[in-house]
Amino acid sequence: MIILISGSINSGKSTVAKIIQKELKNTALVEIDALRAMIDWMPIDKAVPINLKNAVAVIKNFVEAGIHVIVPYPLSQKNYDYVQNELSKLGTDIFVFTLAPRLEKALNNRGDRKLEKSEIERIKYHYNIGIASPTFGTILDNSDETPQETARKILKNIKIN
Repeated sequence: MIILISGSINSGKSTVAKIIQKELKNTALVEIDALRAMIDWMPIDKAVPINLKNAVAVIKNFVEAGIHVIVPYPLSQKNYDYVQNELSKLGTDIFVFTLAPRLEKALNNRGDRKLEKSEIERIKYHYNIGIASPTFGTILDNSDETPQETARKILKNIKIN
């Protein structure tokens, strides 16, 4: 099983993914941002295709080993189409959720995280290009939910084979 959790920066993807990983046995968390860190000197528009290709390879390895996978990452339609096309060949269930808090919520600092100006601009960009309102998967407005409540909603919507 693969669970893709999309959404803008600061929507709660990684936090919710970590909660779900703790609830599901035999589950790997693939943080594409960790792959991005390996080439952080590269402009993001050139890095994203490489990051996605690497992520697909890692996901495939886990699935072929019988391990469930959770992937928190902002997916545009183009990137979703690529990932879906590549991963659908594995013959495993793929669940897709987008965390879509109201923009004003996404623009707020959360916990110890203080948003930098570049992150605020990236959030606005994500909302403008439709990351928070895609045509695929299940959209969850998690504006007024705790990460635990959002994780429970996702867990209720998946089934483990």
